[in-house]
Amino acid sequence: MNLAWKEMKKSKTKFVILGSIVFLISLLTFIISGLANGLSQDNAALIKNLPDGTIYMETAAEETHALSVIDTETEQPVLSENDGAFAFSIQMGFLLNEQDEQQSVAFVTSTSSAEFPEVAKGEIILDRSLEEDGIQKGDRFTNSQLDDKFTVAGFSDGAKYSHAPVAFIHPDDYAEMYRTEDLQMLFVPKAAEPEAIAGLQSFSTEEFLNTLPSYSAEQLSLSMIVWFLVVISGMLFAIFFYMMNIQKLGLYGILKAIGVKTGALFRMIWVQMLVITAIALILSIAVSQVFATLAPGDMPFYLPIGITLQLSAVFFAIGFAGATLSGFQIRKAQPLQAIQQGEG
Repeated sequence: MNLAWKEMKKSKTKFVILGSIVFLISLLTFIISGLANGLSQDNAALIKNLPDGTIYMETAAEETHALSVIDTETEQPVLSENDGAFAFSIQMGFLLNEQDEQQSVAFVTSTSSAEFPEVAKGEIILDRSLEEDGIQKGDRFTNSQLDDKFTVAGFSDGAKYSHAPVAFIHPDDYAEMYRTEDLQMLFVPKAAEPEAIAGLQSFSTEEFLNTLPSYSAEQLSLSMIVWFLVVISGMLFAIFFYMMNIQKLGLYGILKAIGVKTGALFRMIWVQMLVITAIALILSIAVSQVFATLAPGDMPFYLPIGITLQLSAVFFAIGFAGATLSGFQIRKAQPLQAIQQGEG
C-alpha cells in the first residue's frame, strides 16, 4: 500500500492523465448506456412493464405481430384456464384534434386485464407524455377509421411502443377501426413452462422484443458501442502499466533483491488501478446523474442504479485484468537482469 501511494505521489501527472482518460471513457459509456436504456423504454415500455410470462402469436405470422390473428375458439380456452391471462392487439395509427393536428400513437386494446387500464367505449387513455404536451382530460379526437370521436378519459404511465405514445381503446372501437374482432396476441403470466398451443408460437418477453426489428437493431448497435468502450478501457490499463513497468524494471530488481515479494509488487499495481478507477467512476457517475437531470425532457435517457453498478463492476474487473496482464513481466524478471536493464 505504501509503495503504491509513494509511486502515485511521485508520478502525479502520469496517473492524473490516466484517470482523466478513464473518467472520459466511463462517462461516455454511462451516457450511451443511459441513452440505450432510454430508447429501450421509449421503444417498448408497454411490453417491458409486463410481468414475467409468455406471449403467444400465430405461428403463420412468422414472428410479426401485426400479421398475427388469434380467433375466439383458440383464445377463450386459454383465458378461462389461466388466471390473469388476456388477449391484446397493437396497431400503429394517429389521432386528429379539433384543429386537425395529427398525433401518431400506438392503439392498444385488450380483454379484461390488470396490466392494461379498462377503457369505456368511445373513450381513450393516453400515455402521460401527451399530457405534458398540453393534452388534457376531456379533449376530443377523431380518427378516419372511426365514425365517432374519442374522449380522453385519463393518462397512463410508462405506456410507449415503437417510440410512440400508447392510446388504450375499447375492443369495440378497435373492431370498428380495423374491421376485426380477433386480437393479435395472448399473454399468460408466470408460466414456468410455456404450454404448447396448437397454431401458436410462444415467446418470453425478451424474445418477443427481439422480434421487433427496430428494437433489436437499435439495442444491438448501442450495446456494441458500450462494450467497445469497456474493452478500450481495459487495453488502456494494460498499456499504461506495461509502459510504467518497463521504465521501472531497475527499481523492481532492487526491490526484489532486498526481499520485496513479487506479490507485493502486484498488489501495488492493483491498488493504483483501484484508486484511479474508483475516483474516475465516482466522478463519471456524478456527472452522468447531473446529465440525466439537465437533459431535455424529450431526450430518452434512463440510467437506473442497477445498470450503473453493473457497468462499474465491469470497469473494475477489466481494469484488474489489464493491470495484472501488464505485471507478468515482473514475475519473469530476475533481480540482477532487471537492474542491468534499468541501468542500460
